[in-house]
Amino acid sequence: MRIDKNILFYLCLIIIKTSADSDAPCISRDYGHGSVVCVCNATYCDTVVSTRPVPFQSVSIYSSTKSGSRFDFGVQKLFGLSPSINTNPTVITLDFEKRYQMIKGFGGAVTDAATINMMSLSAKTRENLLRSYFGVKGIEYNIGRVPIASCDYSTHEYTYLDTPNDFNLTTFALAKEDMDYKIPILKHIYNITAKPISLYASSWSAPAWMKTNDNEIGRGWLKGQAGDEYHKTWAKYYTKFFDEYKKHGFEFWGMTVQNEPSNGLLTSCSWQCLGFTAETERDFIKTDLGPEMHNAGYEKIKIMILDDQRMFLPTWPKIVFGDKEAEKYVSGVGVHWYWNWLVGPTVLADTHNAFPDKFILATEACNKDSPGPDLGSWDDGVKYSNDILDNLNNWAVGWVDWNMCLDINGGPNWAKNYDDSPIIANATADEFYKQPMFYHLGHFSKFLPEGSVRIHSSANTEGPLKFVAAVTPSKQTVLVVLNPSSDEIPITVMGKPYSFNYTIPADSIQTFTWN
Repeated sequence: MRIDKNILFYLCLIIIKTSADSDAPCISRDYGHGSVVCVCNATYCDTVVSTRPVPFQSVSIYSSTKSGSRFDFGVQKLFGLSPSINTNPTVITLDFEKRYQMIKGFGGAVTDAATINMMSLSAKTRENLLRSYFGVKGIEYNIGRVPIASCDYSTHEYTYLDTPNDFNLTTFALAKEDMDYKIPILKHIYNITAKPISLYASSWSAPAWMKTNDNEIGRGWLKGQAGDEYHKTWAKYYTKFFDEYKKHGFEFWGMTVQNEPSNGLLTSCSWQCLGFTAETERDFIKTDLGPEMHNAGYEKIKIMILDDQRMFLPTWPKIVFGDKEAEKYVSGVGVHWYWNWLVGPTVLADTHNAFPDKFILATEACNKDSPGPDLGSWDDGVKYSNDILDNLNNWAVGWVDWNMCLDINGGPNWAKNYDDSPIIANATADEFYKQPMFYHLGHFSKFLPEGSVRIHSSANTEGPLKFVAAVTPSKQTVLVVLNPSSDEIPITVMGKPYSFNYTIPADSIQTFTWN
């Protein structure tokens, strides 16, 4: 007996929808900020599955919307390329022959604040939170940023070498925050993940006694000049940090030379900072940091310069990489998003074109529009997706969020520099809230694993849609489409040898995957 192909397709869909390996749905809560959060606790948390079987020649669709959908799953038939399929005014065309950068991945920062909040929850609730980020049914982060000593998202100021004039680092020691919070959470993450985790480290300030202003805060930089005892001690401070974390089983993939070095040149910075210009960073790298990393056996750790706003591109890299002795130690450029309104994302492409052998990584972003969390703000999620798309489409290899978890006030933060976060912990209720930001990030991190390669994608019309396309190591095609408008937009996707039609919902983000 012959079975109609359409009947077979829909029979497969019924089986998929009723399979045991399906998503646990979002338990939503509306705080009046334009959309909803998903509430998780010790006994329940929503999940997303990306490995379910699908009918042959079909596209899997994961959709999140302002109206409340979170990774809602659907399937659409793929068709062979033909003029008849091109029925919509907006056509997105993929060119598999034009390939660009390889994706490194996505992640967030393991700050004092984030880990304090995680440890404030019960063991089972904390497990659900970490699985939401790193588990196979979560959004599968693969990058973690680890602050070296304290930052504004600590409960107080400290470094690992607060004894004045200890140039031999005899009193260097990790802090209570490392031992009680960051290291236990990192071990938990490593036990959960099915993917390799790439850690990179960033420092906010040198010990006060090493700085020109004798203070961790405010305008100040390392005393002396490159090559002297202050600079060599600061370089050894980094390798000592890696030594101590190695004792606990952690190898680092990368490091940034300094978090936001421009902050240390300002009188207005009210938290830990250390000033560098491009020239002083260049000289520190070639004279002190680079040789020290090699001598200490850490030559494989990827050193990133800048770790600051993209308005410094491409001038900062030109100054550092113009010196071949400094350039040989550096693998990449880190960028933040806080002053992006000053300069467009094409400076990332300009930097890549000038230095194609150096990668670009978005190393920090967070929403700071209000003093603390806006629970359920869809617009904050759109800001994340917009920036991720701008970065990926201009040669960035990944995107790393700031605090992975804050409390309901947006802290703790000793400097009262409160922010928002993709996950907000409520220790009193022993629950946490997944913000729209979490799902926007997940539409990339879940479906663009390390080793994916961006391919060319273009639209035939100008419009509100923004998108990026890639091919994964398992040969899946992935297309992420953001619709920030309040209108539905019918599209046709043309990707040799298949195509499909779909109507993009208003105020939504979609991830399409097909083989």
